[in-house]
Amino acid sequence: MSDAVAVIDYGAGNLRSVARALVAAGARDVVVTRDPAVIAGAAKVVLPGVGAFAQCIGALRGANGIEAALTEAVHGRGVPFLGICVGMQLLASEGHEHGVYAGLGWLPGVVTRLVPDDAMLKIPHMGWNAVVPVNGSAVAAGDAYFVHSYRFDPEDAADVYATTDHGGAFPCIVSRGNITGVQFHPEKSQGYGLGFLKGWLA
Repeated sequence: MSDAVAVIDYGAGNLRSVARALVAAGARDVVVTRDPAVIAGAAKVVLPGVGAFAQCIGALRGANGIEAALTEAVHGRGVPFLGICVGMQLLASEGHEHGVYAGLGWLPGVVTRLVPDDAMLKIPHMGWNAVVPVNGSAVAAGDAYFVHSYRFDPEDAADVYATTDHGGAFPCIVSRGNITGVQFHPEKSQGYGLGFLKGWLA
């Protein structure tokens, strides 16, 4: 096993920005990779995601050997995993965006369209918003940067570590064991995002 933090390159994410943020947060060895052997042997794994659920899960499953390598690293060896934005949503059992598509199923739950209680609020939800810890989680409160139109609701409420509000509260940090997902973009969230990544790396 290497000491590398593997940022998965499957054609759907702000890869270089995420890699730079990880280095700024203290990661000594960050590799942007689509090599299954590197992913399977990494010390930590980050799955960014930008775009639609179907596009991202299709790209992930269409990249030869990556899903199996992720499963080996995260489930076989128990390495820390971080999913960002759609990378978090892919943890779900299924995504309901332009159809219904099976996700990784690592945290059972469903991804659905974000529908604010206030019709004046715009979708996509874009900009800074408060991260509010719930369920006694140790994550820090603060302001993070969001860009998304869908929400992930885990079946088990205990998997929700923080929420944010855009016409109603919804999960913005989910976690179980070695698996964590964030709806916001830590790489765009300045001091809060850097602090979050430092905590995750530690």
